[in-house]
Amino acid sequence: MENLLDTARANGDDTSALEALASFALSHQQEHRALDVLAQAARRHGTNARLWQWLALLQRAADDRVSALEAFAKAAALAPHDASIAKGRAQTLLEAGLPAVDAFAAARKVAPNDGDIVLGVTAALFAEGQAETGLSILAGSVGANPLWLFGHRDLVQLRWMMGEGAASFASLRQAISTNPQSEALWVQLIHALMQAELNAEALAVIAEGRKAIGDGPRFAVNEAVIRSDSGERDVAAGLFASFENSDDPTIAVRIIRHHLRYDDVDAAAALVDRWIGRPGEALVWPYASLCWRLLGDARVDWLEGEDALVRVVDLAPQLPPLDKLAGLLRSLHHARSQHLDQSVRGGTQTDGALFARIEPEIRQLRAAIVGAVADYVGALPPRDATHPTIGPRRDQPVRFAGSWSVRLAGKGFHANHVHPAGWISSALYVALPERGPDDSPNAGWLALGSPEAGLGLDISPTRLIEPKPGRLVMFPSTMWHGTVPFDAGERLTVAFDVAPPMPGD
Repeated sequence: MENLLDTARANGDDTSALEALASFALSHQQEHRALDVLAQAARRHGTNARLWQWLALLQRAADDRVSALEAFAKAAALAPHDASIAKGRAQTLLEAGLPAVDAFAAARKVAPNDGDIVLGVTAALFAEGQAETGLSILAGSVGANPLWLFGHRDLVQLRWMMGEGAASFASLRQAISTNPQSEALWVQLIHALMQAELNAEALAVIAEGRKAIGDGPRFAVNEAVIRSDSGERDVAAGLFASFENSDDPTIAVRIIRHHLRYDDVDAAAALVDRWIGRPGEALVWPYASLCWRLLGDARVDWLEGEDALVRVVDLAPQLPPLDKLAGLLRSLHHARSQHLDQSVRGGTQTDGALFARIEPEIRQLRAAIVGAVADYVGALPPRDATHPTIGPRRDQPVRFAGSWSVRLAGKGFHANHVHPAGWISSALYVALPERGPDDSPNAGWLALGSPEAGLGLDISPTRLIEPKPGRLVMFPSTMWHGTVPFDAGERLTVAFDVAPPMPGD
């Protein structure tokens, strides 16, 4: 990075050096170090559309969509027929929460076969209250390109969110009928059905797939998961046996879960130990916690016992008025049902990155949370490179892997889950229901440390935290968390995952 910076500064007219700097900065989470150099270069080479585009991409990566849109506008004016510029501008408008349908339509004229643009216009229509039109466009593109897996993924998800139930999987079933030799289509349908907890239907598809293309490891491992979930211990064990030495961490986690479900904690712990320190260990840490608690292993205190790992902050004084923030958040809940693959039960979750939006309330919210995250990181114990939370470097700007709002109705809750792709996870309470006469004492509270119910483990929460408007709770992304159901009313929250910094000194 230093060499690229020096070269770009010393050779200000060498646009290839400037582009190399921007490209490296984007791919290594160092956009904040390249921004000033690219901004000066874009102004100096005022008619170079590509430099304006690179500047926009850096600003977008730094979560500054306002500046990014200004730079994209300059790039688009200079190169109106450039597909990558048109697509980037449209995507940034969508992320910022601005009308983006027309921008995607213009990009589609330039690049009619670009699948990302089709997905973008679908998302834009969904965001602007035209879900049926978006679904029609996406369904048409998927029908014309039946092997387009990303298209199927989004179409199934959106149909499920719109409450279409079993009809959500129609595009995959149709694609398989005309492309029965595509293992990828079979597996995608199986995964979608499993996410919807339609295990009997998934088993039927596995059987159909084997008849069509023969048996294979992807059929076997998914059947093993379903059999394990369904109480068929011996059948599942037989299927899992051939995967015991797999180098795939997702398969290792499935085997660990099977061992835990059937009280073979020693076998689960042994597999956990094999994976710690290897690429993919992030998936295993939540199960290390469970194994070590069940075995009385002191390492659980090292993993989750530090007081600083859970932080509760009253953020209300730094937030916009909560009633105003709540009104804005409610307006963003367009779905009729929960996401297919999320923990929400009895509620909805917003789509897209909440903190990318540019409404004043969201920008103030994001700024307050960035400060709170910085305080959390600053209060962590000294770095331990082997620890998933206190090990990462702490000298980088806060970067979010995801941000969203959840709106739960009566009886709603979050099933216990983890976020292994994150570093720090959270819950910020914006609006809460009045306590009902039939509510349990901890109704609506955040529960930390209890695994998902499907594992059948009798492990109590390590901590219960009462929700209050304006209260922010932060904790390791590898820590199990969920909520206690409440009887009636609305529970409106904001949540985010802080992305783990790229490794460095």
